[in-house]
Amino acid sequence: MSAIFPKWTSRLPLILIVGGMLTSTSVVGGLWYYFTPKYTRVGYQPIQPVGFPHSVHVDQLGLDCRYCHSDVEKSWYSNVPAATTCMNCHNQVLKDDSRLALVRESAATGKPIPWVQVHKVPDYVYFNHSVHVARGVSCVKCHGEINKMEEVQHAKPLSMTFCLDCHRNPELNLRPSDKVTQLDWNFDSDPHVAAAMQLKFGNAAVKDWKVNASQNCSACHR
Repeated sequence: MSAIFPKWTSRLPLILIVGGMLTSTSVVGGLWYYFTPKYTRVGYQPIQPVGFPHSVHVDQLGLDCRYCHSDVEKSWYSNVPAATTCMNCHNQVLKDDSRLALVRESAATGKPIPWVQVHKVPDYVYFNHSVHVARGVSCVKCHGEINKMEEVQHAKPLSMTFCLDCHRNPELNLRPSDKVTQLDWNFDSDPHVAAAMQLKFGNAAVKDWKVNASQNCSACHR
């Protein structure tokens, strides 16, 4: 007496083949997207509508970060300056340079320059710039040596591991408040001396500034 199987079992090989193909495609697509610099961001360096060399403005001319990113000490975000801020200097310096045509147009019309966002965390992550800046976390800790960049690129991963490493050892990542935007500053030119001074200062700062670098999920995921 032969066994009786449901009719759908005759389609089982086809279902397995199609399912396998869909699964493989999903895995490859996921790896292709999530393991590219566009997602992990490290090394991501988009072409901007107007070239802005931080190496010239910050490293050579000594512009303070807060001149352009004026809200970084009081807001959760670090604002991109309006073209009128650029024109405070460029109405005299390189005022007719063709490379700044879009800046002049933006300042005259009020139409924002379509900058391409470089540094980005997922929508489910909360990050407050002002809190970190007020507690001695320098721009270079998260953005790398941006003062030396010809074109801004994403230098640090900004992953959960990256953030937790800092929250677990805040004393290693703090500096005096007046040195936060002095991006090329260090405690000492000798790395060993600098490390010792960093630890001493950091431990005192954590206590004096009442730094509460929470590792609770709700600190970043709200």
